[in-house]
Amino acid sequence: MDALSDLFRGMRAHGSLFGSSTLSPPWALDFVDGAPLTLCTALGGGGWIVPEGRAPVRLAAGETVVVRGPAPFLFVDEVGTAAEPVACGEHCTTPEEGGTRYRRGWTDCGDGTTTLIVGAYPVDGEISRRLLDALPVVLSVGAGGAGDAVLEHLATEVAIDAPGQQVVLDRLLDWMLVCTLREYFDRAGGDAPAWYAAQRDPVVGDALRLLHAEPAAPWSVATLARRTGVSRSTLAKRFADLVGEPPLTYLTHWRMTLAADLLTERETATIAEVARVVGYSDAFAFSAAFKRVRGVSPSAFRRTGALEESA
Repeated sequence: MDALSDLFRGMRAHGSLFGSSTLSPPWALDFVDGAPLTLCTALGGGGWIVPEGRAPVRLAAGETVVVRGPAPFLFVDEVGTAAEPVACGEHCTTPEEGGTRYRRGWTDCGDGTTTLIVGAYPVDGEISRRLLDALPVVLSVGAGGAGDAVLEHLATEVAIDAPGQQVVLDRLLDWMLVCTLREYFDRAGGDAPAWYAAQRDPVVGDALRLLHAEPAAPWSVATLARRTGVSRSTLAKRFADLVGEPPLTYLTHWRMTLAADLLTERETATIAEVARVVGYSDAFAFSAAFKRVRGVSPSAFRRTGALEESA
């Protein structure tokens, strides 16, 4: 398991979070639902993404823009359009509101029309929040990359109505999101998070994969160095240089992220049981580490998480 795959665990498209629109100018779609992450891609035509308080971003045919919420944003035919904004919440509500997939008169694109595909993503748990925190408010990826093949499948699928279609669309959107983020992180001069860039290093990349594959193992710098085939000093220096923190500090932070989700997802699990799952035989040592990293005790975090979910 690599770091990016691990962080995607809580991010999946669901049926209520897909939309396609065919628009003729002028138009202004107001995305007011406050989704943590929204993927917008144009199958044809184009327009402008206008995030709240930020510069507009052009979206041309075949391009993809990912917007990090919860602030609202507009999709317009032209910046300063005279069109009256239409709240997308009327057609694509959040899962909690029982939203359904929507279409606005799907047709083949003609002159002056734009076909927009939208996938709004919930972000479940602390694991996926780490990925969200690594993203800018708006990122844009042009046509011509790995996502083009996905767009061809999307164009075919949204034009039909067949059994199992929603599952196909959901998975295509997941595929599109992964392709978009990889291309954004990989491009020259990009601002990839350290843990992503470090995966390309033959030593540090192997170490990261081991830590994510076996987070509860009794790791030491010596055992990790032995598994990656280098000396302790080499591993420690390369890891700190590329990731920005020592390997065991990274492991502690990752374990506490896993523990945070376990505390809220497994309501009947004791603190000692959660501690064992993330590699601590001593509940007291786990609690001390959790409070040092998260700022609150595991019990307090669990109570806070329960209150937030019920709110």
